[in-house]
Amino acid sequence: MTDVSTADRANRLAELHQAQEILRVVNVWDAISAQTVAALPETKAIATAGHSIAASYGYADGAMPLDVALAGAKVIVDAVDLPVTADLDDGYEDPAETIRRAIGFGIVGANVEDRLRPFDESVARVAAIIRAAEAEGVNFQLNARTDAIVRGGERPISESIDDAIARGRAFLDAGASLVFVPGAVNRETVEPLVEGLGVGKLSVIGLPGALTAAEFEELGVARVSYGPLTQRVALRALRDLATDLYGTGVIPEDTPALN
Repeated sequence: MTDVSTADRANRLAELHQAQEILRVVNVWDAISAQTVAALPETKAIATAGHSIAASYGYADGAMPLDVALAGAKVIVDAVDLPVTADLDDGYEDPAETIRRAIGFGIVGANVEDRLRPFDESVARVAAIIRAAEAEGVNFQLNARTDAIVRGGERPISESIDDAIARGRAFLDAGASLVFVPGAVNRETVEPLVEGLGVGKLSVIGLPGALTAAEFEELGVARVSYGPLTQRVALRALRDLATDLYGTGVIPEDTPALN
């Protein structure tokens, strides 16, 4: 680990969020996955995948206790020299205290989801996070997530987009750096969100069938991450290898020593 302060790493992540080039973060879930991704010259920041960390500890997505979530994130911070932004579910019971604890061991950004709580409550939780970060003297990069689309139910997609924009604007006004809108995967959804939130303010997840990172960038998206999909690809490789080894296979000779 280099002797770079948490405040400096936060400022570096802010620069990456504000750059014209889209920030691509490949989500990781433990020390070795973080080190493997961090070793690539293209990697500028590290993002944890809460779903994947939860799975590693035997929990369902969204059911991981706070102490486990923080411990999993700390392992990743301690393993790399890059800025680390963490998936911290909904911020738990006291989101301000959650962020204060996370900053204490070097987390400089986070996804925190609103789970479509009432509007005013959701905004208040974002504001509390920002106040806590400011008290720690860190330019914390809150990627404030709204579930307006993925929890929109049967309402028309146009209503969900309008709700995401209203919530996102309020989150930005409260101090969030970006607005993360899962479900924004195509041009028809992304374009009105960028128009409503502003260029360089939308964060998305790259799912199978979604636009490419270059296409998202062209539309004015600031950041793309990949959530639990990276772990799923890794687990598929493990499953396929195990299936082969149970047959007549052997370990491939070109297997790199990444661990």
